[in-house]
Amino acid sequence: MYQGLAGRSTKEVLQLYAAHGQQMKLQRSSIVTQLHEAIKRLKQDLKSLRSFALELAKDFQRQSKTCLYQVLAAVQGIQLQNEAMQMFQIKAFDLEQSLQEVTERYEKEKQKRKALHNSLIELRGNIRVHCRIRPLLPFDDAAGHSVSRDRQRNFSEKAAFAADDETVLVKCSRPGHASVNKTFQFERVYNDLESQDAVFADVAPLLTSLLDGYNVCIMAYGQTGSGKTYTMLGPQLEGNLTFSVEEESELGIIPRATQEVFRLISEKPPGSYWVEVSVVEVYNNEIFDLLAKDSYGKMLGIKRDVVTTREGKSDVPLLTHETVENASEFLHLVNKGLQLRVTHPTLVHAHSSRSHLVVTLTITTVVFGDNFGTSWEDEQTSQKLSKEASCSFPQKMRDNKSTSSSRASSPVQLEATEKMKQVKTRLQLVDLAGSECVGMSGVTGAALRETSFINRSLSALADVLGAIAEQRAHVPYRNSKLTRLLQDSVGGDAKLLVMLCISPGQKYLTESMQSLGFGTRARQVQRGQVKKKTFPVVSKGK
Repeated sequence: MYQGLAGRSTKEVLQLYAAHGQQMKLQRSSIVTQLHEAIKRLKQDLKSLRSFALELAKDFQRQSKTCLYQVLAAVQGIQLQNEAMQMFQIKAFDLEQSLQEVTERYEKEKQKRKALHNSLIELRGNIRVHCRIRPLLPFDDAAGHSVSRDRQRNFSEKAAFAADDETVLVKCSRPGHASVNKTFQFERVYNDLESQDAVFADVAPLLTSLLDGYNVCIMAYGQTGSGKTYTMLGPQLEGNLTFSVEEESELGIIPRATQEVFRLISEKPPGSYWVEVSVVEVYNNEIFDLLAKDSYGKMLGIKRDVVTTREGKSDVPLLTHETVENASEFLHLVNKGLQLRVTHPTLVHAHSSRSHLVVTLTITTVVFGDNFGTSWEDEQTSQKLSKEASCSFPQKMRDNKSTSSSRASSPVQLEATEKMKQVKTRLQLVDLAGSECVGMSGVTGAALRETSFINRSLSALADVLGAIAEQRAHVPYRNSKLTRLLQDSVGGDAKLLVMLCISPGQKYLTESMQSLGFGTRARQVQRGQVKKKTFPVVSKGK
């Protein structure tokens, strides 16, 4: 602009300055106007912001009060809940105490009921029946049978359960039919988790009766593969029928019962008892002596017969009785006998027993005195005679010598023989062969014939129990050599415990129902009070 003034007149320069000043004035006025409007807008915005802030503050106060009230209400609610929880805990503790007291009273009443029930069984001569349900095992599937997949799946399901320690619950289901539950009551029921210890704990009290003068019989009954041999003997390795001493918790009733008998004898005066053992099997309705030896001392099963004595008791002439002094000797003899027992693999069980095993412990109690109950010698003389005579009788049993031995011919021995009384009691331990369905086991040939004899002998046993239960005049003991051999025990001369063994799988439902029915019928048998062998009343001489 200043370069353009050169050569212009003063007037023109003044006019240019005036125009420029006017223009700057207009620009400043425009800027001032814009600033004024901007300030005005800022004032309006500030006013609106202030109003919003006031509203926000009021709303915050309202919400703060509301939240505070809610917090106070929640705190009060929590306090009430804590008080209610404390009251509930107090009531729960009281209920727990009451439940514990009721449970204790129930257990006491239950024990009293069992004691009264056992007393009633003693008076009626009823047969005690315990039932053991084994666990499901790998061979319980449907392998070896041409059935549908649905039936295979059903076979692997459990059908029998222990509802409590006295009740068996069986779920009976058929395709196209509604499931039906049936219950069976017994003196004791063991579920699939209960050990050998629990089973023997209920058996042990019976053994005390042996030394009190009672005969005792414990019998395992059930279908093949239901765990009878395991319950009676314990686990046995394939091809090696030896008892595992290391696994004592797995030992069965037979070895445990023997240990208990010798323990009880050890608490009695020395020399007043001795024990003999016999082992027989009933195979194809024939009795075999498993402890009999040939001229070379080798054990071999020799056929024996069973007869009825004049007193009406069953007896096996020429049966081998071995004297044992402890449980180890007994187990050694039983093991040798078991090696001769007949077994055969089936589709149900790889080591199925094809015979009934009967192990008998005969306990002879020797009592000395004058006239047996009127006057007795003093205690020292009695003990001396007891020791001398008890040493001779077991030895005589072992050597099969006559009474003309040097020991028996001594004056002391002759005097002891004249003043001696023997009381014999028997413990029969029976592992019955399993009832068998031919279609299930798949046996043929000789094994099929064995199955026929097994089922017929078990049917004969059921017929005998049925005849006794119905108090028939004739009891068909002679229908089978098994029933003739067990005639005394079944007929009422012994305290009899039937250990019912069943398989839980749906696959064995028919056989399990048959076994449970047998146990139910056995419980109904009333044989009259079991007779006790009378001991002389020992009293010191004056």
